Amino acid sequence: MFFDRIEAAPADPILGLTDSFKNDKNPLKINLGVGVYQNAQGQTPVLNCVKEAEKIILETENSKSYLPITGLSEFGVLARELIFGKDSELVNNGFAVSCHCPGGTGALRIGSDFIKQQNVATTVWISDPTWANHYQIVSMAGLKYERYPYYDRVTHGLAFDKMLETLQQAKEGDVVLLHACCHNPTGIDPTVEQWQELAEFLASKKLLPFIDFAYQGFGNGIEEDAQGIRIILEHCKEVLIASSFSKNLGLYNERVGCLTIVCDSKEVGDKVLSQMKIAVRTAISNPPAHGEKIVTTVLSDTKLRAMWEDELAQMRNRIHDMRKALASKLNAAGAGDFNFIVEQNGMFSFSGLTKEQVERLKNEFSIYIVGSGRICVAGINENNIDRLVSSIAAVIK
Repeated sequence: MFFDRIEAAPADPILGLTDSFKNDKNPLKINLGVGVYQNAQGQTPVLNCVKEAEKIILETENSKSYLPITGLSEFGVLARELIFGKDSELVNNGFAVSCHCPGGTGALRIGSDFIKQQNVATTVWISDPTWANHYQIVSMAGLKYERYPYYDRVTHGLAFDKMLETLQQAKEGDVVLLHACCHNPTGIDPTVEQWQELAEFLASKKLLPFIDFAYQGFGNGIEEDAQGIRIILEHCKEVLIASSFSKNLGLYNERVGCLTIVCDSKEVGDKVLSQMKIAVRTAISNPPAHGEKIVTTVLSDTKLRAMWEDELAQMRNRIHDMRKALASKLNAAGAGDFNFIVEQNGMFSFSGLTKEQVERLKNEFSIYIVGSGRICVAGINENNIDRLVSSIAAVIK
């Protein structure tokens, strides 16, 4: 037999948590594990700008033929405008080249494949903690990884000094994987000053930044969330960026991501693009079209672009409001000082809850949180926040 010796893979911690939540019969159960935006009614909505874009696509689309291997050229331009700024030379000068990938995950994998196939590097340094799939993606691409500390459990902040101290061990030419904003799972981002110091450090050590940009617009704003990348580009001529439209346009199941590689000349950019095409061709053959057309339609239409920016701001502000409310209510309930939650960015918060406390929340109160204590703040609303607060207070006291 060929497959009889295959062992069952361990359950994915987040997907397994979702399965447990679905099987829970408690009508008051709360799922704060899954990483998707939810509105005040606990739903993951289709944005109005997306619906309007789909109407336009339905009326004007006249073929389902293949896209170019790297996706629509206009899509790449628009994605680069978001990353670098509309007036940046990198949008159109050929130094930066882009390809459409199936989600931010696909961009990370195609980027990792490119690094391996072109012998760019052998080792990727990844933050500890990070999105768990980062480790698997680089490993499956044939790359090794090392970890650098990121989270200070005492201060609930960024362990910046320890981060740089550990990265001193990196060899010239190693890759450093960074979160551009809304760090998953901690919600902690470097300050502008820290980004500046980090950029200078990467350049001096001749390390290659690979930046995961999954949450643009969910932290402080579209332009503000790109600041870290732009600071790094002031010092590093070569950078890989994996961006995603899953969160900021709510296109989770359309799988729309973009890999952008910044080079130090147009000549190099042309060569890199030719090899990116091979990496895409061998991995997925051709990118999916519908989600990419939605993004292109929304970002290129003045009215829809304005609608998107307004809807994105509403999502971002709701998350900020829930952070403030959660911290305030936990403090008032005597659960301790949770003001650090307000300082974090994006959908996630490292709550500081222990595995034992997380387990009690699940078993005694039907509240589902990842074992690390990561909470999806976007899953909190006015209907469940008081129950959540009283339950957390109960397991802490």
